[in-house]
Amino acid sequence: MIQIEEQQIIAAAEKGMDAFLKVFTDAYLEALGGDPTAEKMEILNGFQHTLLAYRFFADEVNEGGFVQLIQNGYGGYLFGNPVAKALKQMGAKGMSKILYKAKEIYDARREELERETTEEEFMAMYADFEVFDELEEKFFYIEEEETLQIARYVDEHLEDFAEILS
Repeated sequence: MIQIEEQQIIAAAEKGMDAFLKVFTDAYLEALGGDPTAEKMEILNGFQHTLLAYRFFADEVNEGGFVQLIQNGYGGYLFGNPVAKALKQMGAKGMSKILYKAKEIYDARREELERETTEEEFMAMYADFEVFDELEEKFFYIEEEETLQIARYVDEHLEDFAEILS
């Protein structure tokens, strides 16, 4: 189990929900050696995978949307695992719906979305995949409230996300 000092969690929580969640996901990434490869991923449990997937999801969509998320190699991780279902169980029902809809698009056009591209081809994908725009807008609209819901869930179930050291 990933171990985190209680003081780290308290200090992060005082900074806000994003910092609170980042303490956990930073610890996961550190345990993975900064490289979340399939061989290493078995050291995380389902709750930890969900939280790490949410971090990748939020970071990538905030920076460059679903096209960037998929082009950066996170499509299989987010859409090939029960992340949407787990987020729903954590109370992030809106994020869950967005992921389910994005997965439909991803599944239908996966090869095209994951192909190697030049910078120019990558930028053109934003026009080719405007279908993601509405989902991204919904994401931005609900992100703060849904992230708060996830943070509450983590706070109420700390033992599922890390071993807390006093």
